[in-house]
Amino acid sequence: MSLLPILKWPDPRLALPCAPVEDPAALEALVTDMFETMYDAPGRGLAAPQVGVMQRVFVMDAGWKEGDMTPLVCINPSILSASDEQAVATEGCLSVPGVTADVTRPAEITLAFTDLTGTARQLSLSGAEATIAQHEYDHLDGVLHFDRLDPAGRDALLAAYETGQGA
Repeated sequence: MSLLPILKWPDPRLALPCAPVEDPAALEALVTDMFETMYDAPGRGLAAPQVGVMQRVFVMDAGWKEGDMTPLVCINPSILSASDEQAVATEGCLSVPGVTADVTRPAEITLAFTDLTGTARQLSLSGAEATIAQHEYDHLDGVLHFDRLDPAGRDALLAAYETGQGA
């Protein structure tokens, strides 16, 4: 196990879509390292492109900071459905450290994915789990949380990041 370097914006790889995973079992070492890196950062989710691996996989653990470990590996995920109800959450990103933004997303989603054994799974997520999964899913498509803001909000957030003042 080892900590992986986390790419920081404006690394161009963070804006690229990822390729599908062909062999989920081949990701075991990467996933182990991603969890170790995520927990050390400390974050609640980490997508493969954030560590320079351009494949459709992310890890997340919505409850570990409160003492409820619920690690989840999502390979080749897809969002099958999203609620009409929206929720606003303050989101941070390990690739844009020190910067948070209030992002509006569907309050509930149904996520389909493959696990490390190659088993197809499906989960209904709400609350923090839905927010984290959507945030990490966006990374697989080259989208960062500030891309979900209106242009003025995005510009203000990026200006704060670039001057090291956070938001």
